[in-house]
Amino acid sequence: MRPHFRQMNNPIYLLTFVAALGSGLVAGIFFAFSNFVMRALARIPPAQGIAAMQSINVVVLNRWFFAVFFGTAVCCLALAISSFVRWQKPGAGYLLVGSLLYLIGTILVTIACNVPLNDALAAVDPLSADAGRVWTNYLKNWTNVEPCANNRRTGRSSFIYRWPLSRRFTN
Repeated sequence: MRPHFRQMNNPIYLLTFVAALGSGLVAGIFFAFSNFVMRALARIPPAQGIAAMQSINVVVLNRWFFAVFFGTAVCCLALAISSFVRWQKPGAGYLLVGSLLYLIGTILVTIACNVPLNDALAAVDPLSADAGRVWTNYLKNWTNVEPCANNRRTGRSSFIYRWPLSRRFTN
């Protein structure tokens, strides 16, 4: 039997695998938004862009998204705690760094920045006279302005997948 399959009985290995997979999925979602969804929405009239984004912000609140987004956070929290308990073991520092990057750079930034932006957009009437200004500001803040920049959330989630958590499998 291959060593990686035998290690699936190890809870830390399994949590690391699930957290790496989840952060990769979340990075993919963020990448899609940064690369083409927000660009496409920016090309259509503000009323249509606002209405489309309002719809996306409602539809995204589903059990599959929550399972991946917050399930990865739960795995990262467990890994962060376990890294202190297992500090003397190889890879503990990688687990701590990767877990904290996801928890702070993805979850906290989303809750503190992107959710309020989306909530403010939900209150906008797409046909109001102010809609164009609000939409332009939303697009700028959501994609490019720190710390809400979706481009940076993509990088943080992708970095977590590529380096700290996935390093666990090479140690």
